[in-house]
Order: sequence, then C-alpha cells, then structure tokens
Amino acid sequence: MTAPSGFTPDTAAPPAGQGGAAPRAATAPAPDPAEQRRRDRRSRRYRWDVRWSPYAFVAPFFVFFAAFGLFPLLYTGWASLHQVELTDPTHMEWAGWHNFSRLWEDEFFWKALRNTFTIGVISTVPQLLMALGLAHLLNYRLRASMFFRVAILTPYATSVAAATLVFALLFGHDYGMVNWSLGLVGLDGIDWQNGTWTSQIAVSTIVIWRWTGYNALIYLAAMQAVPNDLYESAALDGASRWKQFLHVTVPSLRPTILFTVVVSTIGATQLFGEPLLFNTAGTATGGADHQYQTLGLYMYEQGWVNLHLGRASAIAWTMFLILLLIAAANALFARRLRKSQ
Repeated sequence: MTAPSGFTPDTAAPPAGQGGAAPRAATAPAPDPAEQRRRDRRSRRYRWDVRWSPYAFVAPFFVFFAAFGLFPLLYTGWASLHQVELTDPTHMEWAGWHNFSRLWEDEFFWKALRNTFTIGVISTVPQLLMALGLAHLLNYRLRASMFFRVAILTPYATSVAAATLVFALLFGHDYGMVNWSLGLVGLDGIDWQNGTWTSQIAVSTIVIWRWTGYNALIYLAAMQAVPNDLYESAALDGASRWKQFLHVTVPSLRPTILFTVVVSTIGATQLFGEPLLFNTAGTATGGADHQYQTLGLYMYEQGWVNLHLGRASAIAWTMFLILLLIAAANALFARRLRKSQ
C-alpha cells in the first residue's frame, strides 16, 4: 500500500539510547535566600499565633482578676490574722485566730447572721415564686409581650440607692404611703423601721421589687426551651393548664430553679446597700437595736466606722466560707438531681 501523493509521514523521534537525546527535565530556579527567610518568618509567626493567641485573649481577665479579686482576697486573709487599724493599715500586729474566735463571743455578729438568714428567706422565697408565676404568664402569646418583658426588668436597672430611698419614704411612720393605705382600711400605722420583723419585711420588699423581674426572664428563657410535644401529650391526656404547669413546666425547670436559688442566696448573704440606706439616720447599725443589720453591714461597721480592719477582714472571710458551704451544697444537690433524671 502506497501513501497518497502529497502526504508526508511523520517521523518519530528515536527513543533514548538508540541514537536520540533524552528529554531534559525543567529545573526550578533556586529560591531567593531573602524570600526564603521571609517565608520562614511568616510561618513561624503563624505557628506562634495559633499556639499563643488563645492565651492572649483570656489574659486580660486573669490580670484583672489577680489585681482586683485574688490579691484583695489574699490580703484580707492575711489582715484577718493581725490586729490592724484602718488609720494605719501598714502597722500589723500578729493576732492569730483571735479575730475569728472573737466572733463566737460577739452577740452582734450572731444577730447579724440571724438577720441575714431571715431577710434572705423572706426575700428569696416570695421573689422566686412571683418570678415563676410572671414567667408562666409571659410564656403565653400576649399582646405587647416585649413591652411587658422590658417593664418587669426595669426595677433591676434602677439604682439601689434610688430604690431604697423611695421605699424608705413609702414605709415612713408618719407620712408613708403604706401606713396611709393601712389607715384607709381602718388599721393603725406601723413603725416599719424600728420593729424587728417589720423592718426586715420592709428591706426584703426592696430586694423582691428589684430582682423579681430579673429571675422571671431567666425562667421565661428556660420555659421557651421546653418542647411543645410535652404540653401536647399532657393536653391529650386531659391535663389542665395548672397540671401542665406542675407536672411539665416545673420539673423541666429544676436546674434553672436551683441556679436562681443559689444566686439569690449568695446575693442575700452579701446584702448591704438596702439595709444601709433604709436607715434614715445614716448609720451602719441597721436600726437602733441592730434589728436589720446584715453581715455585710456589720463588716462595714467594723471596718469603716469603727476602723478595725482586722475584725472586718475576719468577717469577710467568714462570709466567704459561708458562700463556699452554699456552693458545696449546691454541687451536691445538683449531682443528686442529675442522677434522679
């Protein structure tokens, strides 16, 4: 078979080793030493960034905590073991456990501890019950629900000083609106500030007014996380709304309720501004007979009125130990709660 005219067959290149030259591989140019150093620096900086950036982000918190949290705590613990006055805080005389042992014999300390407990119970229990009820109402589809949510949070945003001064006027003996309202129904006026239980109820009212809305929003957020299938199943079984609330809502909110109880208890232990400003005389005694003086107010009286910094430090550390006991009880109860679920 002959090739057609005008056709020129391709001639294949002879393979290597048979008279032909082997193809030469393309070689990359040598990298510039300066460019290579820049790449190495960038790579090193990237590795450092990945490794150390998280620590740099959290470092400001630990710096401020060490300066304003850890150091005062340790210094207060050291001062509690010394006899030191606020007028000369650098002059310390070793006292050992004397400041702590002295508290066991101090009737005002035990009275302040008892007042702290009673005010805490009077303010915490109604506060959380009212917050749970308000959250249950706000959980329904209401008109202007956002307005009501903002409205119940308004007391929390109010200054402690402003709220306490207003309530001190409301509970005034002669011209207070509360006694005026009692007079309308034929009841005699009450000396709210000088009575033991009446003064504690008045102080607790301020706490309830300020913190009920805050806890209600916490409960509301937890209620909105409860699956609707549980309510639908309960409704199919014939459960009323009240039974749904008791057997569906409340069990689902047990961790949240435990959290609010612990936080409210800690807040009650540290209660200071309300009893201080409720006393119109402007003293830190918590009334003429110390009838509503809390631990925080007693610590303030010892340290900044009587100028006994060592005693005040011992009271502060006693409060800290009480809070640790509350935290331990909370952890134990939460563990049992998780096991029961």
